[in-house]
Amino acid sequence: MTTISRYSRFEALGAYLPAAVQPTSELVAQVTGVSNLPVERITGVAERRVADPDPEAGEDSFGLALRAARDALSNSTYEPAQLDVVICTSISRDKGGGRYHFEPSFARMLVEELGAHSAIHFDVSNACAGMITGVYILDRMIRQGIVRNGMVVSGERITPVSRTAAAEMDSIRDPQFASLTVGDSGAAVILDESADEADRIHYVELMTASAYSHLCLAMPSDRTGGLAMYADQKRMHAKERRRLWSSFYGDFLAKNGADFADEKFDYIILHQVATRFIESSIEHAEAAFGTAMPESLSVVEQLGNTASTSHFMALSQHLRAGTARQGAKFLLVPAASGMVLGALSATISNLGV
Repeated sequence: MTTISRYSRFEALGAYLPAAVQPTSELVAQVTGVSNLPVERITGVAERRVADPDPEAGEDSFGLALRAARDALSNSTYEPAQLDVVICTSISRDKGGGRYHFEPSFARMLVEELGAHSAIHFDVSNACAGMITGVYILDRMIRQGIVRNGMVVSGERITPVSRTAAAEMDSIRDPQFASLTVGDSGAAVILDESADEADRIHYVELMTASAYSHLCLAMPSDRTGGLAMYADQKRMHAKERRRLWSSFYGDFLAKNGADFADEKFDYIILHQVATRFIESSIEHAEAAFGTAMPESLSVVEQLGNTASTSHFMALSQHLRAGTARQGAKFLLVPAASGMVLGALSATISNLGV
């Protein structure tokens, strides 16, 4: 029997950011129950983008995803009708004046708007690991020869949780504190088959530790009715939780006869939670693997935590700015409530941005 070895690659990347910028100082001033919260000092988030609430502006979750998808297609060699798959991974799901939509799926509505009428389409929800989960699925489909290409897209209008937190928080230890770090954005990535090891997704691996799913929850507030997020940051980012990733990834590398140094990564992109989280995660990884980490790419200072889009927003911003180079090897590390952990390894050489 002949074994056919296929790999996928990142062919094009798209992003969309709302024009409105909200400084952290402005948001903190809106917190009615606590004075002078040191949000920027603790998290490093200086500002974030905030979507226009006017339905005519088209910056709801669906609109952010649609604009990112169109940007990706403008950077791609593919036309919409040539896409085999469209996977939407948004956590937030508002469309048309704040109404939340589950059926028809966002993916279905996106293929109609884009003109990708022949594409298989479905939604996947996996918290802040959503886009990497979509890439995981699409990568497997391409490797199996089921499809030739596809798009993973997400639109996140999550700043409404900031407004709820500002109205309800009464302590710096309030579980809504992390809500003051989020920002709105859209991101989309197109994958196709790799013909060159120097332009390839080497692997995508994920693990869920569902015992910790209760540590970060989003739901309507029972106080004001607004959308709220409650996160137990102390327990979620405790040392024993951080060991889960290094243990999982270390085991994966060992099973493949490698260690971290063997991977020779040029850049690492961690989930954009906060600067302190990124710094401490790198310190832990260096201690766990016994080697220096590659250069960390971050945009959390300017964009905040953009949920499922965060890794691809960081990749897009740095490639476009020239602060990350094509031809380099990247490690993307998800960290989502659930808890979802993993690793995406890719050499990116011809990505349309």
